[in-house]
Amino acid sequence: MEKIIFHIDVNSAYLSWSAADKLKNGEKLDIRLVPSVIGGDENSRRGVVLAKSDKAKYYGIITGESLYSARKKCNDLIVIPPNFKIYEEYSKNMFEFLHNYTPYIQKYSIDECFLDMGLNKREDALKLAEIIRKEIKEKFNFTVSIGVATNKLLAKMASELKKPDKVNTIFKEEIEMKLWHLPVEELFMVGKSAKKALNLMYIYTIGELATSDKALIKDKLKSMGELIWNYANGIDFSKVEYDEEDIKNISNETTLATDLLHREKAHRVILELSDKVSYRLRKNNKYCYSIGINIKTNEFKSYSHQKKILNPTNSTKIIYKIATELFDKCWKGEPIRLLGINLSNLTDTYIEQLSLLSLKDDNERKAKGNVDSVLDAMREKYGKI
Repeated sequence: MEKIIFHIDVNSAYLSWSAADKLKNGEKLDIRLVPSVIGGDENSRRGVVLAKSDKAKYYGIITGESLYSARKKCNDLIVIPPNFKIYEEYSKNMFEFLHNYTPYIQKYSIDECFLDMGLNKREDALKLAEIIRKEIKEKFNFTVSIGVATNKLLAKMASELKKPDKVNTIFKEEIEMKLWHLPVEELFMVGKSAKKALNLMYIYTIGELATSDKALIKDKLKSMGELIWNYANGIDFSKVEYDEEDIKNISNETTLATDLLHREKAHRVILELSDKVSYRLRKNNKYCYSIGINIKTNEFKSYSHQKKILNPTNSTKIIYKIATELFDKCWKGEPIRLLGINLSNLTDTYIEQLSLLSLKDDNERKAKGNVDSVLDAMREKYGKI
């Protein structure tokens, strides 16, 4: 078990999101499969390439070059104007989806983020990264690259090294093999001026920087020198800087492959969702005061129901019991395409309102807590059970 960080980066975000949106709205051509770019006003000659397809890359078109130059390389190039409203919508949807897996998310840019996945076994972390990669592709019709490591620096470098639509790791023992042979300018935070200074010191690769005298590098490049020397050796102590406002709820939902028509089957789905969200509550040492159920029909009609409880809980059994009660109250019998559970009004402290039956209630709570603890331990040792 070790601290695991994910870095998630959308592949050619602006072009991918434009393509996904066009296909969703009935267009037949996937612009990712032809030479295409996202760019500004082509007629003014001031427009530049903001994102490019792999086919455009084949012609030598690069991000940041003028559209005039790109057009000279490929006469059949398709130029799509940017639509930041669409990009913000897809970005928002992706971040909301990622909150199903952890509330500890640092949004690094519109198309990339860091996720603090807590203590995990490596094999479990890799399985989860693959699940996230596949679900984003299936749910939103665009791809991401995911870096898995024990700190933010290595997670980001890992996602950069394998694109598109890949999961890659850089753990401590992999640094020399995966990073040290690369040109020094490929190290995060090494810009043109730092590259020039390092080259003057006959340092051309990340490995040469990593094995150089730290004091000498610091003397030449000051605090930046110490930072990049640490990075070359995989050292990074920065934390995932999540917004406390984002941890006001924990939720999970599932889109069903076929319409769900029977109450008993819906209850089984709710049990699985209850298990997932309650596990995340316990993992983050939190309790919830509110439990909600979300339903979407096969005609995309959505409705939800929520209940506040007197004593906060992180018990799978209690959450499941209340969620099924809420479902039974609000389900109108329509075919179901999506089910979700939302836990809100979170607290770090368990406070129980006293009653005449408080001793009995406390014994029951402890018993449920013991069962949950055993199941959590089995989950962390053997994976999903």
